[in-house]
Amino acid sequence: MLNHRDLQEMQSRSLKMQGWIRQQTFSPENVKSLRRFSSWEVSELILGINQSTFRGKLAADPSLPAGLVEPDGRQRWFTLDEVNILRRKIRQRGKPLTPPRPAGRAIRTAIANFKGGAGKSTVAQHFAHAAALDGYRVLCVDFDPQATLSHSMGLTDVSEENTVWGIMARDLIRQTEEQNAMPQGAASGAALPQRSIPSSITSLGLQDLRISDFIQPTNWPTIDLIPSCANAAFVEFASAQYRHLNPEWSFFAAVSRFLDQLPDDQWDLIFFDCPPAIGYQSMNAVFAADVLYIPSGPGYWEYDSTTSFIGQLAEALEDLSQGFGDTLSADKVTLPKEFHDVRFLLTRFEAGNDLHRAMREAFGKVFGEKLAEHPVEMTRAVEQSGRFLSSIYEMDYRDMTRETWRRARASFDRAYGEFREVILPHWEAMSEETLSADKVEREGENT
Repeated sequence: MLNHRDLQEMQSRSLKMQGWIRQQTFSPENVKSLRRFSSWEVSELILGINQSTFRGKLAADPSLPAGLVEPDGRQRWFTLDEVNILRRKIRQRGKPLTPPRPAGRAIRTAIANFKGGAGKSTVAQHFAHAAALDGYRVLCVDFDPQATLSHSMGLTDVSEENTVWGIMARDLIRQTEEQNAMPQGAASGAALPQRSIPSSITSLGLQDLRISDFIQPTNWPTIDLIPSCANAAFVEFASAQYRHLNPEWSFFAAVSRFLDQLPDDQWDLIFFDCPPAIGYQSMNAVFAADVLYIPSGPGYWEYDSTTSFIGQLAEALEDLSQGFGDTLSADKVTLPKEFHDVRFLLTRFEAGNDLHRAMREAFGKVFGEKLAEHPVEMTRAVEQSGRFLSSIYEMDYRDMTRETWRRARASFDRAYGEFREVILPHWEAMSEETLSADKVEREGENT
């Protein structure tokens, strides 16, 4: 017979192995660091200019970063910070190399589905890294208690208070205090009952945490992360208790309210890595998202799971709209929830597999233009990157054949490039809406 002590012993043995694996992946100080990028990668794959042109610009302008030169002098290697300096200073045909960035806040993308292994964390990680190499500043939010995205970005020692759970508990306290201070309900005109939050929650001091206390730097200089950890798994149980303490608390909007407090110009893209379930955390992610990306494997069971996911998500969003629609006029929450776009992305796709091609056709018939044109292909390099908690962008192409590495990178480049084409029109529309709203507000103040 086995009990909780046996499970604890198993975990203890597993943690020792986990530490050994990290030592193989991270630096000797157990800190994950980002590699340098070769002049070939910087010129052709990142900045998109010819190598000879790139070398000529470096030679013509001594103020540009020179990178680290190999002993044989054949190749230069640049840090991402140096790459971004080059991006800002070099102009190609008179045009800057910085990516388009509409005014206003960052655009938010939730990457969600039921099924574990669909590639949610892989897509979130690779899109974040591709965006960083594209010149964007990125914030990731790890909603998954498995914390795969957090671990892959070098964050392994995380307190549950600094996760999404902490954000939600902080929001509960603040929302309850605001509601208790209100003279009457905004919609019905009836006075709201006074709600009490027990000291077991308020004594944690979460309501006093600053926004910056939840955001951690990663091994990428332009990517920050709100991390997760295994201890945050109890958020689903805790949230049910919190709703009982204050039924008027719009729990699903906690993260959205948090993100609304961030400076508009601090990040450009925000990615949510969601857990494989519809619960309090995933509902916060999809509610805060502008765009919903749904990755799915190319098999029948993945298709079946994806079908169930969108059906149950629709029901959950409808329930929220009906349950809270009459009580939120004093809250900055709009129901029903609307997305600027929804896309389905096939992952682990093998072009030579008859079943995969058939399932891709089936996805296309059902979802039409909402199915991403470019799937994420399964290659040996992608499998290897997953084993070492690294994206294909972090792996050094010298550790394998360049063609193997480049094929894997090209698959993610195409998927990310299509993602950027999808979001930019919506981002620009959001920017125009923000500018119009600001103009109306200024005119109202002047009158």
